[in-house]
Amino acid sequence: MENSKILIRNAAQIVTCHGDKARRGAEMSDLGVIEDGAVAMSDGVITHVGPTEEVLRNIHAEDYLEIRAENQAVLPGFVDSHTHFIFGGYREEEFSWRLRGDSYMSIMERGGGIVNTMKATRESDFDTLWDRGEERLDELFSMGVTTVEGKSGYGLDLQTELVQLRVMSDLNESHPMDVVSTFLGAHAVPPEFAGRTDDYVDYMIEEVLPAIRAEHTVTFCDVFCEKGVFSLEQSERLLRAARHHRFKLKMHADEIVPFGGAELAASLKCVSADHLLHISDTGIKRLARAGVVATLLPLTAFSLNEPYAPARKMIDAGCAVALASDLNPGSCFSASIPMMIALACIYMKMTPEEAVTALTINGAAAVGRASEIGSISVGKRADVILLKYPSYKFLSYHVGMNLVDTVIKDGELYMM
Repeated sequence: MENSKILIRNAAQIVTCHGDKARRGAEMSDLGVIEDGAVAMSDGVITHVGPTEEVLRNIHAEDYLEIRAENQAVLPGFVDSHTHFIFGGYREEEFSWRLRGDSYMSIMERGGGIVNTMKATRESDFDTLWDRGEERLDELFSMGVTTVEGKSGYGLDLQTELVQLRVMSDLNESHPMDVVSTFLGAHAVPPEFAGRTDDYVDYMIEEVLPAIRAEHTVTFCDVFCEKGVFSLEQSERLLRAARHHRFKLKMHADEIVPFGGAELAASLKCVSADHLLHISDTGIKRLARAGVVATLLPLTAFSLNEPYAPARKMIDAGCAVALASDLNPGSCFSASIPMMIALACIYMKMTPEEAVTALTINGAAAVGRASEIGSISVGKRADVILLKYPSYKFLSYHVGMNLVDTVIKDGELYMM
């Protein structure tokens, strides 16, 4: 439903998450909550935020579609800043192998893992990938996600990587959600380059990066910096070349073993370093000092039955922490935002306030859009969600349940 002007009034809480940059350390606890609050929006932009009486004094309420929200909390739309939502095939058999004790890396070493999905994705056409991608976006949208990051990395050749990225670009145009695209050609080494990882990095630098830059739809370049995948040296070489082509930088870092990935992300001033299950104390300090967003993925640790990233230690050290789903067909076939919040609060020792910050303004910072989205602030895009309950604290308390009642995306109203 579309209306050029919408007024949410008498909300139990307006959770503003105010600001236009990532919130670090203790700042993550400041949600800027306004009780009995109102938000006015016009032509897709937030124009007024404050106590209801104050907002009503400054607008002509009769010009607006009114939403009375006496028993509802109102939050910024969630930002899922790390997903792999475009892929072919599934890997349910591998999940059963992991349940019997096989490790993620051992499955990769015998031809499973990312290379398995690579084969299925290369065999999928544009329309099939588009249809499945749209379904996954619909599911995320119903849980309050209004902006999502999507990675390629299941083609591992120029042609299929371009197809993945073109599907994301098309979905960005056609779906209500915004899709931020990331090139992740360095997700694994394809069979045709087996034993020649340096040659594969050369191929990406010399042939793939220039072709993807010519598309003008991709924001980030990412790399799976990990023992047995891409070394620190190879990762740095690729990312520096990507920066030369004017891509912003991300990294999969320190997921499987302590590897120094966080330290490299800090030295390169990446926008985010993601996973970080095995980050070192030095890595934590350097991320905090460099202002790199630490994007943590509790659903993946849960699915792999691995220790969670040390969120409490990172926040206490002054890091800016974001939370994301890591939806993918292998290590985390889930995009459950409610479950992710529960895991973050119960097992990673994040407070409800920190979890909300991590999914809003810090998620926005992790995709380079904190000046546009991620908070309920005047001048920002009207990406707003209404919960079924009067407090944001229900997000962690009502464990694993989707509490989103209404989504407003770019000023358009969607009833869930």
